[in-house]
Amino acid sequence: MNYTYGSDDKSALQAKYDAQKIAFAPIMFQAAKALRDLGILEYLMKNRRGGVEIEKIAGELKLSNYGVKVLLEAGISLEMVKVEDDKWSLTKTGYFILSDELTRVNMDFTNDVNYMGFYHLQDAIKEGKPEGLKVFGEWNTVYEALSELPADVRKSWFAFDHFYSDYAFPDVMPYLFSESPDKILDVGGNTAKFSIFCAKQNESVHMTIVDLPGQVKEAMENIKNEGLSDRIDAVSVNLLDQDVPLPKGYDVIWMSQFLDCFSQEEVLGLLKRSCDALDEQGALYILETYWDKQEFEASTYSLHATSLYFTAIANGNSQMYHSRDMERLIEQSGLYLKEVVENIGVSHTLFICKKKT
Repeated sequence: MNYTYGSDDKSALQAKYDAQKIAFAPIMFQAAKALRDLGILEYLMKNRRGGVEIEKIAGELKLSNYGVKVLLEAGISLEMVKVEDDKWSLTKTGYFILSDELTRVNMDFTNDVNYMGFYHLQDAIKEGKPEGLKVFGEWNTVYEALSELPADVRKSWFAFDHFYSDYAFPDVMPYLFSESPDKILDVGGNTAKFSIFCAKQNESVHMTIVDLPGQVKEAMENIKNEGLSDRIDAVSVNLLDQDVPLPKGYDVIWMSQFLDCFSQEEVLGLLKRSCDALDEQGALYILETYWDKQEFEASTYSLHATSLYFTAIANGNSQMYHSRDMERLIEQSGLYLKEVVENIGVSHTLFICKKKT
């Protein structure tokens, strides 16, 4: 089936203006972040009736008139602020930069995790490796590095990762527990957030996390702190090693925001190993954010940008997939797609897969 996305129906004048936005995007991003972090947007928000003059903003925030002036003038082109009779006020866009949790998470992730490393994007494309990751140290993937990254980078990485998944967890519970599974294998369980959530929702289920040693160590600490060590355990596995089978004996294999961390070849290998691990009645649940399944343009835009994070920083060979890519890989793996549930959480789609008979 063919599909078409995108258009080219804007005027030449608008196209040239948009091209300048791209050309100066890194500079203007930092201006937007400075307006937020230096308290200028917050001050405008608190004094939104009638607007406020530069000198007053500068005095209250102990910044120079010059510094406030150049940032606010950039804010005009960013459509974050407006000025009338030398009095400045916040726009709707400025409000979202200041107050919207999704926007804050995305900006912090861009700045702390990606900004410096993206200078090496072209090298990552050429080499098929996350060349941008080297700004933090020498690792093959970001997942090996997570336990050792600087604190601010870890904080922004986990905030980004958890923001999207946390909103999805409550929505998937009715589907996950519809057939009353006793044992669930949480593949790529990371810090155990999902397994802990499941264990609290269902007092009879037993969870097992499969992940890299660094993540398993942190997961077990979190599990212990929640008093759930008797119902959640973990197994250290190099999931990139295609010769290592997944543990058997589970009613459900769960993968949340996991397969987008791998190349298509690696995804196919993981799906085949999942198929081998499932018994005839078992099911594989895949929760992902497919860029073609988004209701809003902002979501699609964010996912396309996130794909490039995988290219430059995470592993050099994965992305946020089109749903057809995943459907094709499922078909090749010996599984079939039994059910599709859309509009889960912020932007997720749930694939429920069964073993072909």
